[in-house]
Amino acid sequence: MKNISIIVAIAENYAIGRNNDLLCHLSDDLKRFKALTTGNVVVMGKRTFYSLPKGALPNRENIVITDMAGEQIPGCTMAFSIEDAISKMSNEKENFIIGGGSVYAQFLPHANKLYLTRIHASFEADTFFPVVSETEWKVISEETVAANEKNEFPYTYQILTRK
Repeated sequence: MKNISIIVAIAENYAIGRNNDLLCHLSDDLKRFKALTTGNVVVMGKRTFYSLPKGALPNRENIVITDMAGEQIPGCTMAFSIEDAISKMSNEKENFIIGGGSVYAQFLPHANKLYLTRIHASFEADTFFPVVSETEWKVISEETVAANEKNEFPYTYQILTRK
């Protein structure tokens, strides 16, 4: 069985993005994202890929999902459906789903772990994360971080596993 995890920063209103960008810049959360995903596989939709400032994320296998047959992006493994992406995921490494909204929604039933950064604020957004059901998931780790000079909003890191 493939190790499929979702990693996402979610506002109190389940917002995750606006205009193909993050809602806010949390420096420590971005460092955590890099530390967790480096050496593993990251899976994303094409719009998420094009929102990355420097293209493919270094030191990670990048799988990009597109519905355009034959499309190629340098430095990336292309997948043409959720099932195709799963077939191309690693059997040994952790496979991180990194967005966007529709990709998260389609992978949520396949994921066995969630790395959530719950931002203690609400934002206007055009992209949202599905509601996480407490009957399906249990919190195994939680750490709250206060706002500081590098992180404008307080937030809580949560790691959840499927019940």
